[in-house]
Amino acid sequence: MGVTIYDVAKIAGVGLGTVSRVLNNSDHISPETRKKVLDAIEKLNYKPHAFARGLAKQKTNILSIIVPFFTGYFYIELLKGIQKPITKFEYDLVLYNVEKNNRLNSVLDKVLNGKLVDGVILISMSLSDEYAIEFNRQNLPIVLVDSYHPGVDSFFIENKKGAYIATKHLIDLGHKRVGMIDAQLKSTPAKIRLEGYKAALKDRGITFDSKYLVISDSDEKSDGFSREAGYSAMKRLLMLGEDRPTAVFISSDIQAVGAMKAIREEKLTIPDDIAIIGFDDIEFSEAIGLSTMRQPMFEMGEMAVDILLKRISGQISSLFHKKYIPELIIRETC
Repeated sequence: MGVTIYDVAKIAGVGLGTVSRVLNNSDHISPETRKKVLDAIEKLNYKPHAFARGLAKQKTNILSIIVPFFTGYFYIELLKGIQKPITKFEYDLVLYNVEKNNRLNSVLDKVLNGKLVDGVILISMSLSDEYAIEFNRQNLPIVLVDSYHPGVDSFFIENKKGAYIATKHLIDLGHKRVGMIDAQLKSTPAKIRLEGYKAALKDRGITFDSKYLVISDSDEKSDGFSREAGYSAMKRLLMLGEDRPTAVFISSDIQAVGAMKAIREEKLTIPDDIAIIGFDDIEFSEAIGLSTMRQPMFEMGEMAVDILLKRISGQISSLFHKKYIPELIIRETC
């Protein structure tokens, strides 16, 4: 087992609180005592853990990130943005992977009851009123990313508006049969994007036709936000033959990659036979010429940490809500 703060305290002949105050450069400690602690740290080659550094301040210097998936491109970019400021301020991370919505409550209970973290970032999942009240009651800061609650800090994408803009653009290009490939509707972004697609059809006088909508029912691990799900969904649309859609809004770029493969296997061309717009603007979207709705994933992660740390340190008191409207990026697929 590695050297701990308890070992340092024992060698120095002081209490844990004294070691913690030295680690946090507190003024309320004598030079003689500080030297004893520093000598013990050097002798033991002790590397202070974030938890130990925070003891004197009644802080753990640990943040919790609750995310549906670690592997999706959207979440990878978001976590990159989160990691940058956390590394700078020497916080540790506890990551919770909540693939099933019914597990979220147990994770939130664990965070609230464990009292081992200074703050929480909840990504792409809804927070109930009951939990929002409890986090505020316990004065445990929580920031929502890609979600919204009026009672806690939130960074959220206008998913409905983004889907509306994408669908409207395809209609404005002259397409009448505009389809949609969506992810599983248990995903909040997928559900809201479907609303935007339907709203754009309605506003342009096009009757919604369910045969042009495919909800990805495969790949449970990623809620249907995957290349394989996009491929199989496009195959289903192509089975409509001459009645297939001439344009498709796809709920994520990674699904669009699979859809593009399915189209090309049928010797059809993009955008002449089928135009496509995705959603996210992930790293390789530009390289493959994919038109998409850009959302600032890295920026959202970075800003979420900034607000959370300011909330923890008491630098802000009023609620912070930031809304992002996705930007239409036109490339080669439409």
